[in-house]
Amino acid sequence: MKLAAEIGFVEQYTTSFIKVLVDYSPKLVAAVLLLFVGIWVIRVINKITRKIMVQREIEPTLIKFLSDIIFWGLRIVLFIAVISKLGIESTSFVAILGAAGLAVGLSLQGSLSNFAGGMLIILFKPFKLGDAIEAQGASGTVIDIQIFVTQLLTGNNQVIFVPNGALSNGTIINYSKEENRRTDLTLGISYETNIKTAKDIITKIMLEHPKVLKLPEASVSVKELTDSGIKLAIRAWTKNDDFGDVTSAILENCKMAFDEAGIFFQPFVKENSKGS
Repeated sequence: MKLAAEIGFVEQYTTSFIKVLVDYSPKLVAAVLLLFVGIWVIRVINKITRKIMVQREIEPTLIKFLSDIIFWGLRIVLFIAVISKLGIESTSFVAILGAAGLAVGLSLQGSLSNFAGGMLIILFKPFKLGDAIEAQGASGTVIDIQIFVTQLLTGNNQVIFVPNGALSNGTIINYSKEENRRTDLTLGISYETNIKTAKDIITKIMLEHPKVLKLPEASVSVKELTDSGIKLAIRAWTKNDDFGDVTSAILENCKMAFDEAGIFFQPFVKENSKGS
């Protein structure tokens, strides 16, 4: 009697299982097909987007990062689609993902700002590796552009890490953007000095320097008349790579030529305004 009851229970359970399997099999098959087709489509999309970004000469760092975002984003969408196909309620999963995204966004506001700034820098390229720039109170040569920070190497061999958020929202001076660069020097002479003589000496020095460009022409002009003396503005164009050497050479040659001509540099006196 007991054995017959157990056999009947097994038969009933088997019948129910087969019925559920038959009813559920179309959804299971559709979900499996969707999974494999989705994985293949994701690979194709990822490959195509990488190819397009490479053709548009986007930075390799950004290509890898965007490709990873697209890859995992599409996988999450595929996962939700598959469980929906199986008849599992996906609303809760979407709500959990949304809440998790909001929490991460609030906790990483500063990092997300730097991330967005890094993407803007890589996309719009206000500077590139090897450029000499000045930004956020720091100046140096760009040695690395990362997603969150940009690394500058200073003249005294120090590495400065500048957050990309502040860098992309601030003023950037790129000294390497153009091929040529102009020196802007100021020399002071006394009122007793013959201005034409001083200008001729400086002009001759610039014209004879091999690294000073002929065009645009170098110039010397009176910049300002102060209580302590006359300010002369010296402007000479040179190749960007020669800027430091040319600036130093002009100052050095002017000093030696002025000494030979008996001309003395006039120091400028800063007037400190005193409050009444």
